[in-house]
Amino acid sequence: MKVLGIDPGLVITGYGVLEQEGGRTHLLEAGVLDSGTSADELPVRLRRLHDEMHALIRDHQPDVMALEQLYSHYQHPRTAILMGHARGVICLVAGLHNLPLFHYAATEVKSSVTGNGRASKEQIQHMVRSTFGLVETPEPPDAADAVAIGLCHIHRQGQTSYEDRVRALR
Repeated sequence: MKVLGIDPGLVITGYGVLEQEGGRTHLLEAGVLDSGTSADELPVRLRRLHDEMHALIRDHQPDVMALEQLYSHYQHPRTAILMGHARGVICLVAGLHNLPLFHYAATEVKSSVTGNGRASKEQIQHMVRSTFGLVETPEPPDAADAVAIGLCHIHRQGQTSYEDRVRALR
């Protein structure tokens, strides 16, 4: 199973392509999609995000996509609305490719990967680095977050908890 994990954003969208084979998970690629700058008009950024997502799916041919759910804070409703635009484009592209789409809350992703639903970005980066034996810490954090989202999907499909995986390593 090949999973495309996505950490959505209007300027930077993180992605991670993971493949699970025979109980082992491999990180094939991680990075960020560039949708322009915050100075660009919203329609321009959304079109670029659409084009970048389409190319990513075409190039990697994932079986499923895992996407972080929208989190909104009552003090910043405009941010949630703008992020909803980006998620909408990402969902549209998944639909255009008939790609099954799974949504995960940030706290569920963090808990799945680190055992702590309130883990910091640095903790996520560290766990992604150690899980896949990477030489360098994934930068920017959006790339590591996307890998963690994909990894969360793989864990949820296998229904293994973080604690179960730690026990299996002992």
